[in-house]
Amino acid sequence: MKAGNISVQTENIFPIIKKFLYSDQEIFLRELVSNSVDACQKVTTLSRLGEIPEPNEKPKVEVILDQEKKQLIIRDNGIGMTEAEVEQYINQIAFSGAEEFVSKYKDAQIIGHFGLGFYSAFMVAKEVEIHSLSHKKDSQAVKWVCDGSPSYSIENIEKATPGTDIILHLADDALEYNEEFKLKEILDKYCRFMPVEIYFGEETKWEEDPSGEIDEKGNAKRIEVKVPRIINSTNPLWTQKPSDLTEEDYKNFYRDLYPSSFEDPLFHIHINVDYPFNLTGILFFPKIKNQMEAQRNKIQLYCNQVFITDEVKNILPDFLTLLHGVVDSPDIPLNVSRSYLQADSNVKKISAHITKKVADKLQSMINSDRNDFEQKWDDISMFIQYGVLTEEKFAEKAQTFSLYKNTTGEFKTIEEWKEKIGETQKDKNGKIIFLYSTDEHQQHAAIEMAKERSWEVFLLTSPLTAPYLSKIESKYNDIQFKRIDSDIPEKLIEKDITSHSALNDAEKDEVKKQLEGWINNQKFNIQFENMSPNDPPMIITENEFMRRMKEQQALGGGGFFGSLPETYQLIINTNHPAAQDMRNEAGRSKAEEALALAQLSKGLLTGSELTAFLQKSYHRLQNT
Repeated sequence: MKAGNISVQTENIFPIIKKFLYSDQEIFLRELVSNSVDACQKVTTLSRLGEIPEPNEKPKVEVILDQEKKQLIIRDNGIGMTEAEVEQYINQIAFSGAEEFVSKYKDAQIIGHFGLGFYSAFMVAKEVEIHSLSHKKDSQAVKWVCDGSPSYSIENIEKATPGTDIILHLADDALEYNEEFKLKEILDKYCRFMPVEIYFGEETKWEEDPSGEIDEKGNAKRIEVKVPRIINSTNPLWTQKPSDLTEEDYKNFYRDLYPSSFEDPLFHIHINVDYPFNLTGILFFPKIKNQMEAQRNKIQLYCNQVFITDEVKNILPDFLTLLHGVVDSPDIPLNVSRSYLQADSNVKKISAHITKKVADKLQSMINSDRNDFEQKWDDISMFIQYGVLTEEKFAEKAQTFSLYKNTTGEFKTIEEWKEKIGETQKDKNGKIIFLYSTDEHQQHAAIEMAKERSWEVFLLTSPLTAPYLSKIESKYNDIQFKRIDSDIPEKLIEKDITSHSALNDAEKDEVKKQLEGWINNQKFNIQFENMSPNDPPMIITENEFMRRMKEQQALGGGGFFGSLPETYQLIINTNHPAAQDMRNEAGRSKAEEALALAQLSKGLLTGSELTAFLQKSYHRLQNT
């Protein structure tokens, strides 16, 4: 038997590994299984090249739990190691056997990039053994043992078949991993798509009785049998050719990824790139509507079919994190723990490519089936708006597939609407005014006044409407968006028309003085406008700029505009008969009723004011 010290730069690296190297302790199992999968794939590569004999059995990895001995064994029938290779790959921390192998055999699909993965075993083990026999001819099996100190021992042993057993003697503070359900949970999370079959425990299946016995109905009798449990699918959907797959295949895969999701995705994108970087995956578009946060962190990142993380904010633009699915790339650089991404040029290229693929998919959908795209619009509009706000390259492409729906359900792009409303909704300054509503029920009265003038009103109900419209206005010099209740109709689309007022300036001053005494409300700024006698006597509006700034800052958590009190314009219709009556005390009841109706229309009549208005209305009914 031979003894020695592991080659490390520090006196004892194991406490560092145990406490700081990995963000999640459970990752040890992913690392060890990944190493075993690598070992199996090396056999496949070398046997194909004729450097070693063809193996007698297909590659596999076994995870074995011995609860009585508190041992966890990861066994593979992979390439195995000689004593010299153990010295090279195990005793010199951070020298990765996978890294060296890939440099020699460029086309090999090997997971590992670092030599530290094996040492994650010491996060949960008080002692680790390696029993290994190389596939190389006339190799001698060896046993390596280390108790978590820099010292180790290595000796020759007998081993019947090539491959490696990693035996973990679980530490007293890691006995949660001495439970089958816990290990299966970890294997399901990290290893469910690894490219070599992984066996763990047994499962029950129903099979026909081999004795040929039949049941009372004359059918072959079925019996329960215990069979080895395979926990992974070695050929996941994203590794297959899209031409070989059906729509139902994609839906089934989505349900497998998200079993708690009750809705099928709207559509998907299958990514397959091999130059200038390797990237595969499937992205699904869920029904997002207005539930942004609920959709995040649903994209799973893999490296050669090994799960890394579902936190992809460093590799995908923020708006793409609203999608679901899988992204797999060996070219995404990882740190030694494989738990966090390192930003580099490849990440930027991959991010840009995925953004382009998503934009191209949306464009192809609107080009190939406009009606179907319109039907999906309400479910994807906020995703597109978020992309326009946060990713400039996507914003440039989105102009041709971003739609705007009017109150009658008609969809058009900005350019298409400009062509339709360019004359009827152009103001005196030459700008085309896009009138919009964020709530067609609450803003119904204002919408109806617009319809009376044959104006189009668009429905924009997303929480992102305010910043989105500001972004769009910055792209076009000839359009402006105004919410339908932000001003009176005559001011929404201003024309060079002089209108008559039934009140002169002195009468306006009288009305204003009376109203200020009656209303006594600091949030109303009283103004006079020359409107139609058929329009309401009072209308409450909210300045477009101020409201939009407040909404934008509310999305960001506050700010100067977000802290300002609510203020509204109380517009007095100078041509309504009731306006003349408001000049003296006799018109107070009319003014109060007109104000209550204006507040009711705006959704501002609440609490005691609403109760008082209702009681007054009930009383009037009793006396008629």
